[in-house]
Amino acid sequence: MKVISVLIISTLLLTSCGTSTPKSVGGGRVISCSAIPTDASKTSGTTLECLDGSSKVLLESIKGPVLINVWGSWCIPCRQEMPYLRALAATGKVQIIGIDVEEANMESARKFVVDQGMTWPNLYDKDGSTKSSFGMGVPVTWYLNSKGEVAYKHIGVLKSEAQLFAEVEKYLGIKV
Repeated sequence: MKVISVLIISTLLLTSCGTSTPKSVGGGRVISCSAIPTDASKTSGTTLECLDGSSKVLLESIKGPVLINVWGSWCIPCRQEMPYLRALAATGKVQIIGIDVEEANMESARKFVVDQGMTWPNLYDKDGSTKSSFGMGVPVTWYLNSKGEVAYKHIGVLKSEAQLFAEVEKYLGIKV
């Protein structure tokens, strides 16, 4: 019985982590966080630096509807879901914010943004302080509704563009 359990767990771990690293596509840009919608009346909580180095953003002040994708350049599943996020960004219908966690340095994060074709603002969480807020590993995608409340938390890799678009419609009420 132990052997079967070990085999099942090993299979799940191997299939969830992926075995191939998606190629870089380039064309990404480190975007200013001034585009992030915030509520100025919120004044306490977790503050993160913008990857462009120009400002900081209070997480609790982010207004929806917005999709927050938590990633790390060292995370293969994070790379695998980037094409779907790029497709969503290309529609121009949904505000996307990235949060890079536990990265060695900002330069590695910026390189990942450019290499993976990201064209949305990204925040930098060097020490993983948002784990207390988000309570998980990566990747994870949060959907904040128009009230800034968490409508849904997708834990793990997004499997397809269709899945992402369906979740956006269901949890943010935006048809893409």
